[in-house]
Amino acid sequence: MTKTCDQATRAFVIRTVRSALAALALSALTTPAAAQSDPPEWTRPIPPVRLIGPIDYVGTEGLAAYLIRTRAGAILIDATMAQNVPAILRNIAALGVKPREVKYILVSHAHFDHVGGLAAMQRATGARVLAGAADVPALRTGIPPGETNYGVIRFAPVPMARGVRDGQVVRLGGVELHAVATPGHTPGCTSWTMRVTQGSRPLDVVFPCSVSVAGNRLFANRRYPAIAADYRTSFARLARLPADVVLPAHPELADVRTRARTGTLIAPGLLRDMVLRARDDFDREWMKQGRIAK
Repeated sequence: MTKTCDQATRAFVIRTVRSALAALALSALTTPAAAQSDPPEWTRPIPPVRLIGPIDYVGTEGLAAYLIRTRAGAILIDATMAQNVPAILRNIAALGVKPREVKYILVSHAHFDHVGGLAAMQRATGARVLAGAADVPALRTGIPPGETNYGVIRFAPVPMARGVRDGQVVRLGGVELHAVATPGHTPGCTSWTMRVTQGSRPLDVVFPCSVSVAGNRLFANRRYPAIAADYRTSFARLARLPADVVLPAHPELADVRTRARTGTLIAPGLLRDMVLRARDDFDREWMKQGRIAK
């Protein structure tokens, strides 16, 4: 990077720190006390991690953000929490990418731990924000969809968010990402898939949206009545999805960085195993909540 580029990047980071602090203050005003005890690894900065093809890990220790570099700019998947935005921007800069070279921010789902920093990140990059259409109202208002057992954790609104439909393709610089609707965790929960090549071998990469219950109300959810049926549909769909490499929003679910370090990112069958475990957890939670609801 040139000195001028470094100065420009630092200026972006300074402005973004201010935006992130403002967003964090807004969130704190409406966040239940119990929910403010987030795992420390969610906000623990780490250096970027090289993954596979054009994909790098630029998130924190416990929350994933993935950068996909192309000849026409970059695509970022998720922005994580508001206080993480400066660290993510530093990681992006460390890879030689200027903030304004990020052309798209793709969203997995509208919960604070994945989109709390989205507004600040969009301002820093000027990127287009794309999310599952059913999550767009939540993004534009900053009010998460559905009902939970931990209350409402707001985040900074993202009024410029735009919706994508199932099967829609995002193209940039020869790279294609396909939107796969996998609702349940949120109504617009969206998994993203792409194809990379290692040597002469084509590989299917999946960025799965969450399929955990994680406090969601499965019964009498007035804001999301179809939640249970959507979960079951998404379990079946994700389990059938071709996946050689799995890169989830919570990296520990697939041991992403450990696999990158040990050269074991290619793991056909991993996604199916993850989904089956999540389905078993869902069934147990369904029975538990069902007994309480009676």
